[in-house]
Amino acid sequence: MSNSANTAKTARKPRRLFAGYGVVFMVLIAVFVIMTIINKNFMTYNNIYNLARSTAVYGIVALAMTFVIVTGGIDLSVGTHVGLAGMVTTLLTVQAGWNIFAAILVALVACAAAGLINGILIYDGKLPPFIATMGMMTIVRAFILLISGARNISGLPKAFTDFAKLTIGFPGVDQYGNPITYGVPVMALVWIILIVISWLVFRYTIFGRNVFACGSNVDAARLSGISVRKTTYGVYLLSGIFCGIGGILLTSRLSSGIPTLGDGYELDAIAASVIGGASMSGGEGYIGGTVVGSILIATIGNVGTLLGLNSNYTDIIIGLLIVVSVLIDRFKRK
Repeated sequence: MSNSANTAKTARKPRRLFAGYGVVFMVLIAVFVIMTIINKNFMTYNNIYNLARSTAVYGIVALAMTFVIVTGGIDLSVGTHVGLAGMVTTLLTVQAGWNIFAAILVALVACAAAGLINGILIYDGKLPPFIATMGMMTIVRAFILLISGARNISGLPKAFTDFAKLTIGFPGVDQYGNPITYGVPVMALVWIILIVISWLVFRYTIFGRNVFACGSNVDAARLSGISVRKTTYGVYLLSGIFCGIGGILLTSRLSSGIPTLGDGYELDAIAASVIGGASMSGGEGYIGGTVVGSILIATIGNVGTLLGLNSNYTDIIIGLLIVVSVLIDRFKRK
């Protein structure tokens, strides 16, 4: 390869980095550095541990949203899938006396079915993704309120509620001399596993390539022999399953079935995906970017709590990040 070619290749690297999610990653690092300086509680083990647990659920839902956004769609029902999984698991175990593993399986099947219905409405029913998933969001949330009587339900098995407290690491003692395990919370470990699976799907599978092809140009994808129907079904079904997993983890952490569980998660998921470089026009998205975006969104909320800020201020910041990210994407495409 000639020197000029090498120079051109080197020059393109920073551009690819900034075109993806390099800037967002640097913003995240800046937030960590600034908060470490101004607040002594930010980089403590307990705070980072809790941040990892809360980010895990946001991150799993954001992964689901990324698959959908890359196809050029959107899924406003992700939050209700979280709530559906949690409530179905709770009702089957607490009121019906089911085995917890059987209840979890049924909950995931229910979320997968709801996601598949979204895909059918969008592809076969020709409904815009916004309308189809907004309708599903309303229906599922009303269904959750009906089956739960609009009340919180407690009494989940201790083995299930303790799962969210598990940590993979090494034993030690905290500042008060109490025994503690230092390491990675299992909730974050589940998220990491799903990150790896998502990356492998995007990178090495035919389905992953089809997702990008459909998002880039659905007509060209169809003419190339790609099954747009199967791809559409697949991303929304996958979205339902991922959100179901997130809902089960969150229910374990909160130790009860909550009818409003997952409410508003669709906005955080969209924010994490778009901030991480996913294009609302489809055809572009990064698993790494979604991970960084998820951490940034969760960190903003954590910072607001530590600094005693009104939660409305953090919502304003997240909203601005979404708008700016979409504007940048629009300018890149011109």
